[in-house]
Amino acid sequence: MKNTAEKKSSVTPIKTLKFLFKKPITFKFPFETREASPRYRGFHLNDWEKCTGCGNCADICPNSAITMIEIPEIVPEPGKKNERPQIDYGRCCFCALCVDICPPGSLRLSRDYIHIDHATDSFVYLPKDEKADTEHFVKPEDYSIFQASLNHRKQYFEGFVSDLNFTLFDPEREPVEILPASERVRSFIEEMKGYTEEQAKKEALRCLECSLCEEVCPAHMKISDYIKAIYNENLTESVRKIYEDNPLPGVCGRVCTHKCETACSIGYRGEPVAIRWLKRYAVDNLETGKIKEVISIFKGPELKRKVSIIGSGPSGLSAAYYLSLMGYQVVIYEAKAKPGGIMRYGIPKYRLPESALDRDIDIIKSMGVEIKLNTKVGKDIEFEKIKEESDAVFIATGFPEPRSTGIKGIDSEGCYQALNLLEKIACGEKIKVGEKVVIIGGGNVAFDIGRSLARLQMKKFGKVKITLTCLEKEGEMLADREEIEEGSEEGLVIKPGRSPKEGLFDENGRIRGLRTVKCLSIFDEEGRFNPKVDETDVEDYEGNMIVEAIGQAPDYSYLDKEILDDLEIVRGRIVTDEYGRTKIPWLFAGGDIVHGPDIIHAIADGHRAAQGIDLYLGSKSEKVN
Repeated sequence: MKNTAEKKSSVTPIKTLKFLFKKPITFKFPFETREASPRYRGFHLNDWEKCTGCGNCADICPNSAITMIEIPEIVPEPGKKNERPQIDYGRCCFCALCVDICPPGSLRLSRDYIHIDHATDSFVYLPKDEKADTEHFVKPEDYSIFQASLNHRKQYFEGFVSDLNFTLFDPEREPVEILPASERVRSFIEEMKGYTEEQAKKEALRCLECSLCEEVCPAHMKISDYIKAIYNENLTESVRKIYEDNPLPGVCGRVCTHKCETACSIGYRGEPVAIRWLKRYAVDNLETGKIKEVISIFKGPELKRKVSIIGSGPSGLSAAYYLSLMGYQVVIYEAKAKPGGIMRYGIPKYRLPESALDRDIDIIKSMGVEIKLNTKVGKDIEFEKIKEESDAVFIATGFPEPRSTGIKGIDSEGCYQALNLLEKIACGEKIKVGEKVVIIGGGNVAFDIGRSLARLQMKKFGKVKITLTCLEKEGEMLADREEIEEGSEEGLVIKPGRSPKEGLFDENGRIRGLRTVKCLSIFDEEGRFNPKVDETDVEDYEGNMIVEAIGQAPDYSYLDKEILDDLEIVRGRIVTDEYGRTKIPWLFAGGDIVHGPDIIHAIADGHRAAQGIDLYLGSKSEKVN
């Protein structure tokens, strides 16, 4: 076949000489700036105040161009690391995946794109923005193209930023089914239904595995790991990870304060991952026998040492579980007829059904924990006897004594304490509910009794007439946001920023209401509880039943005076070291009497105390042959 390709001319090389006399397209130092588009992908900007150091940008970078660098001058805090992303522009391809995945939206790209420097290490850069770096970001009129570099940039020259409509994470959580207010206020049936498998997997997919939540969790649970296992449909692994740090997951999956979710990186611009609900899904959907099998592998050889625990609340049960796994003989002394403490007698069944609590306790007992019920220390058995029979003692008796406002008439007929009523309701006792009720208090206990009485009112009167008043202003109330919202939906009328003045009575001496005055402040300049009020601003609330829910106090009557003298007690709480050890070497404490009313804190206290007791007894322990 004939070759038809055109032959090269012998003078072609000479033709190229003409380009020597033409103006080149590029210069070593450009003399004019080419305007970048509004969403141009240039050099990075990072708002250090917004940045949480989560490292998602580094994880997603396809070229390994981002390294998280610890910044010593930044003080880390729960939910925020002191690390910031460093960019290697020798690797960066300006794809902007790091911007799209940045949960708080701190990382952006600018319209700056010129960097002139002979040093190769200058291409490795720790981006800030003009708020944190006033030296290298200059006003547009001061910008010089001849100085253009990563250290000479224009102020407020933002380019590509993250758009929540197109971001790489889902800002909206998977909703969980909850009974409508009109239905749930008519019974004590559990109000939350929990996730289905499809919902759980969808929600688990939202987790970025940055682990910021784990630092905030008092128990430092392996949250990212158990959520990943849920997504991988491996509930056995998920539950195993959960039980490493929390032996009451059925409880916490329902009523945990879930502070971990406040640190969730997605929560900065969207809704945080539903960590609590995912925990509940994992444990609710694995058979009890399988859970016992999973955690039994943690159990060590039996030891010739006995540890006694006073109180079967969350802290006592937690300590008992971990001590039992270590091989110790554990006995819990519980004053009431059933174990669980505040979880059983203080939290309504519509939030925490007995079946979930009983299941958690059954699993703990299966590890060898003995619980002696109806055994009140100081009455049915002396503390000294327990001490003599034990190598170490852990006290976790909570705050069982309700506090009172002490206002005029509050000790009259028709006035009650929330904890006493909650216990009676939990035990199935009938109480005389008023047609109009006033609750004093703004914490979770106040809403627990308020919502419980609303159910009893609905059953008896067909309507809800409850007023809840507290010192705190709206937005500063101590109750969980969901408690406030659901209480309002169920008919509770909230009157914040009011201080109780006195009870009001009719001509027959029966309680008819509560007089309040405006609360101006709650604490003084030194942080002490010292409310200031405006006596001229008065509001009266009708009620033939007044309930106080303003806090609780401890009961140390079971301890000998000598022991009390040796303990350091500050504002009713026992001072311990990080492992729960008191000033008395063999005596440990945890829960409300150490850190306050929070189930997950109590669980963490119990776990750390178990470690402390093991350190104390470990060198003395012998295995049982």
